[in-house]
Amino acid sequence: MTRLVAVTTCPTGVAHTYMAAEAIIEAAKEKDIWVKVETQGALGAENILSEDEIMNADVVLIASGKKVNKDRFEGKKVFEADISRAIKDAAGLIDEAFQSAKVQENKISESPDGKETKNKELPEVYKHLMTGVSFMTPVVVAGGILLAISFIWGLDSSTEGDPSYNPIAAALNLIGGGDGALGLMVPVLAAGIAYSIANRAGITSGLLSGLIAQIIGAGFLGGIIGGFLAGYITKYLIKWIKVPKSIESIKAVLLVPVLSVGLTGLILIFVIGTPIAALLDILETALSNLETGNKILLGIITGSMMAFDMGGPLNKSIFAFSMIAFAEGNYEPFAAVMAGGVTPPLALALSTILFKNKYSVEEKEMGKSAWILGASNITEGAIPFAVSDPLRVIPCIMIGSSVSSTLSLIFEAACRVPHGGLWATLIPNVFDNPLLWVFGICCGTVVGAILLGLVKKGGVHQ
Repeated sequence: MTRLVAVTTCPTGVAHTYMAAEAIIEAAKEKDIWVKVETQGALGAENILSEDEIMNADVVLIASGKKVNKDRFEGKKVFEADISRAIKDAAGLIDEAFQSAKVQENKISESPDGKETKNKELPEVYKHLMTGVSFMTPVVVAGGILLAISFIWGLDSSTEGDPSYNPIAAALNLIGGGDGALGLMVPVLAAGIAYSIANRAGITSGLLSGLIAQIIGAGFLGGIIGGFLAGYITKYLIKWIKVPKSIESIKAVLLVPVLSVGLTGLILIFVIGTPIAALLDILETALSNLETGNKILLGIITGSMMAFDMGGPLNKSIFAFSMIAFAEGNYEPFAAVMAGGVTPPLALALSTILFKNKYSVEEKEMGKSAWILGASNITEGAIPFAVSDPLRVIPCIMIGSSVSSTLSLIFEAACRVPHGGLWATLIPNVFDNPLLWVFGICCGTVVGAILLGLVKKGGVHQ
């Protein structure tokens, strides 16, 4: 029997990871292919592939949105693809994997003339960034929620001498806030990017590049640039520094760390830091002084990017943009981003109720879970609907999300924690104008649901 093993993983390690695994398993069974899928989710790897299973497999399929270590697949036929392809067309992806998989080699390949063959680095840039995001997300969620809880006693409840001061609030603020978990956000992001490029050797210089970016005022954007800088400097130092085997350990624990940290730090401080800090000041000023017309444009862009690929590259890109503003103390762009992310699953859930005859029994059941996913800001809850009918679903949810994001900006809603969805509004002092923010989401949800009802044809097979 033909044997396939696969690995699925996405930047956040939540919905995409498991949806892709399920799609691959179902498609393989239909093709009478033995399959096992390892999921590398937010809490670590599950259903881990054994050495025997890898050895006996005909093909290894990696469906990912970030870097996956392929060392254990050396000598096997490996095929890599973006995780979204597994969700949208697992059967076609499996066929392509068996046709186009190539033997994995972990050593640098060389051309016949002895020169190193050029790696196609540009397609990898997104994966490096998403690996950094996957490192950062648990830090952001943990820190953000703990910080939000500290606000229950008041915005200044962590300040000694303030009438609202509470020692528990002060402790939670320290743990979750800028001096704790959220203060690690940029260094961890940079470390993840550097790790993706240079493996474990890149973590040290990546962490330091993110920390330096914070110190010199280059913030989130400086951390991203610093992570790439640290990763590539480390990668090429490992390649260029040649030492005898007897002192190879010195290279690993002394030469590479010292040189990579030093070079990355000096470049950030003297070359990159100042212009990035200046750019951030301009961006912060522009975002703080948006007129109504510009807010409408930003809202349309934000909502459309959040809904278009539902957790994919565009979704993560606008999230990164909002985090630049968030790190500078401007909380309105993130509220708009979260409004746009919450809306697609909610719009689809509402549409399955308002237009029951337009949806199959299975879609109506998915609509029930979409309420919870949407409220929790898990935009991926809309993916099953979009996969089955993309040309109708995606434009409708983009319009709905644009309405939500635009109204969020017009209402000057602001969220002081970088996660939480609708649940964050239940925590006192986290939101500015929370009722208007929820009202804006309701408007976007209704618009999206009605548009879906108007354009969908109905029936089980559309």
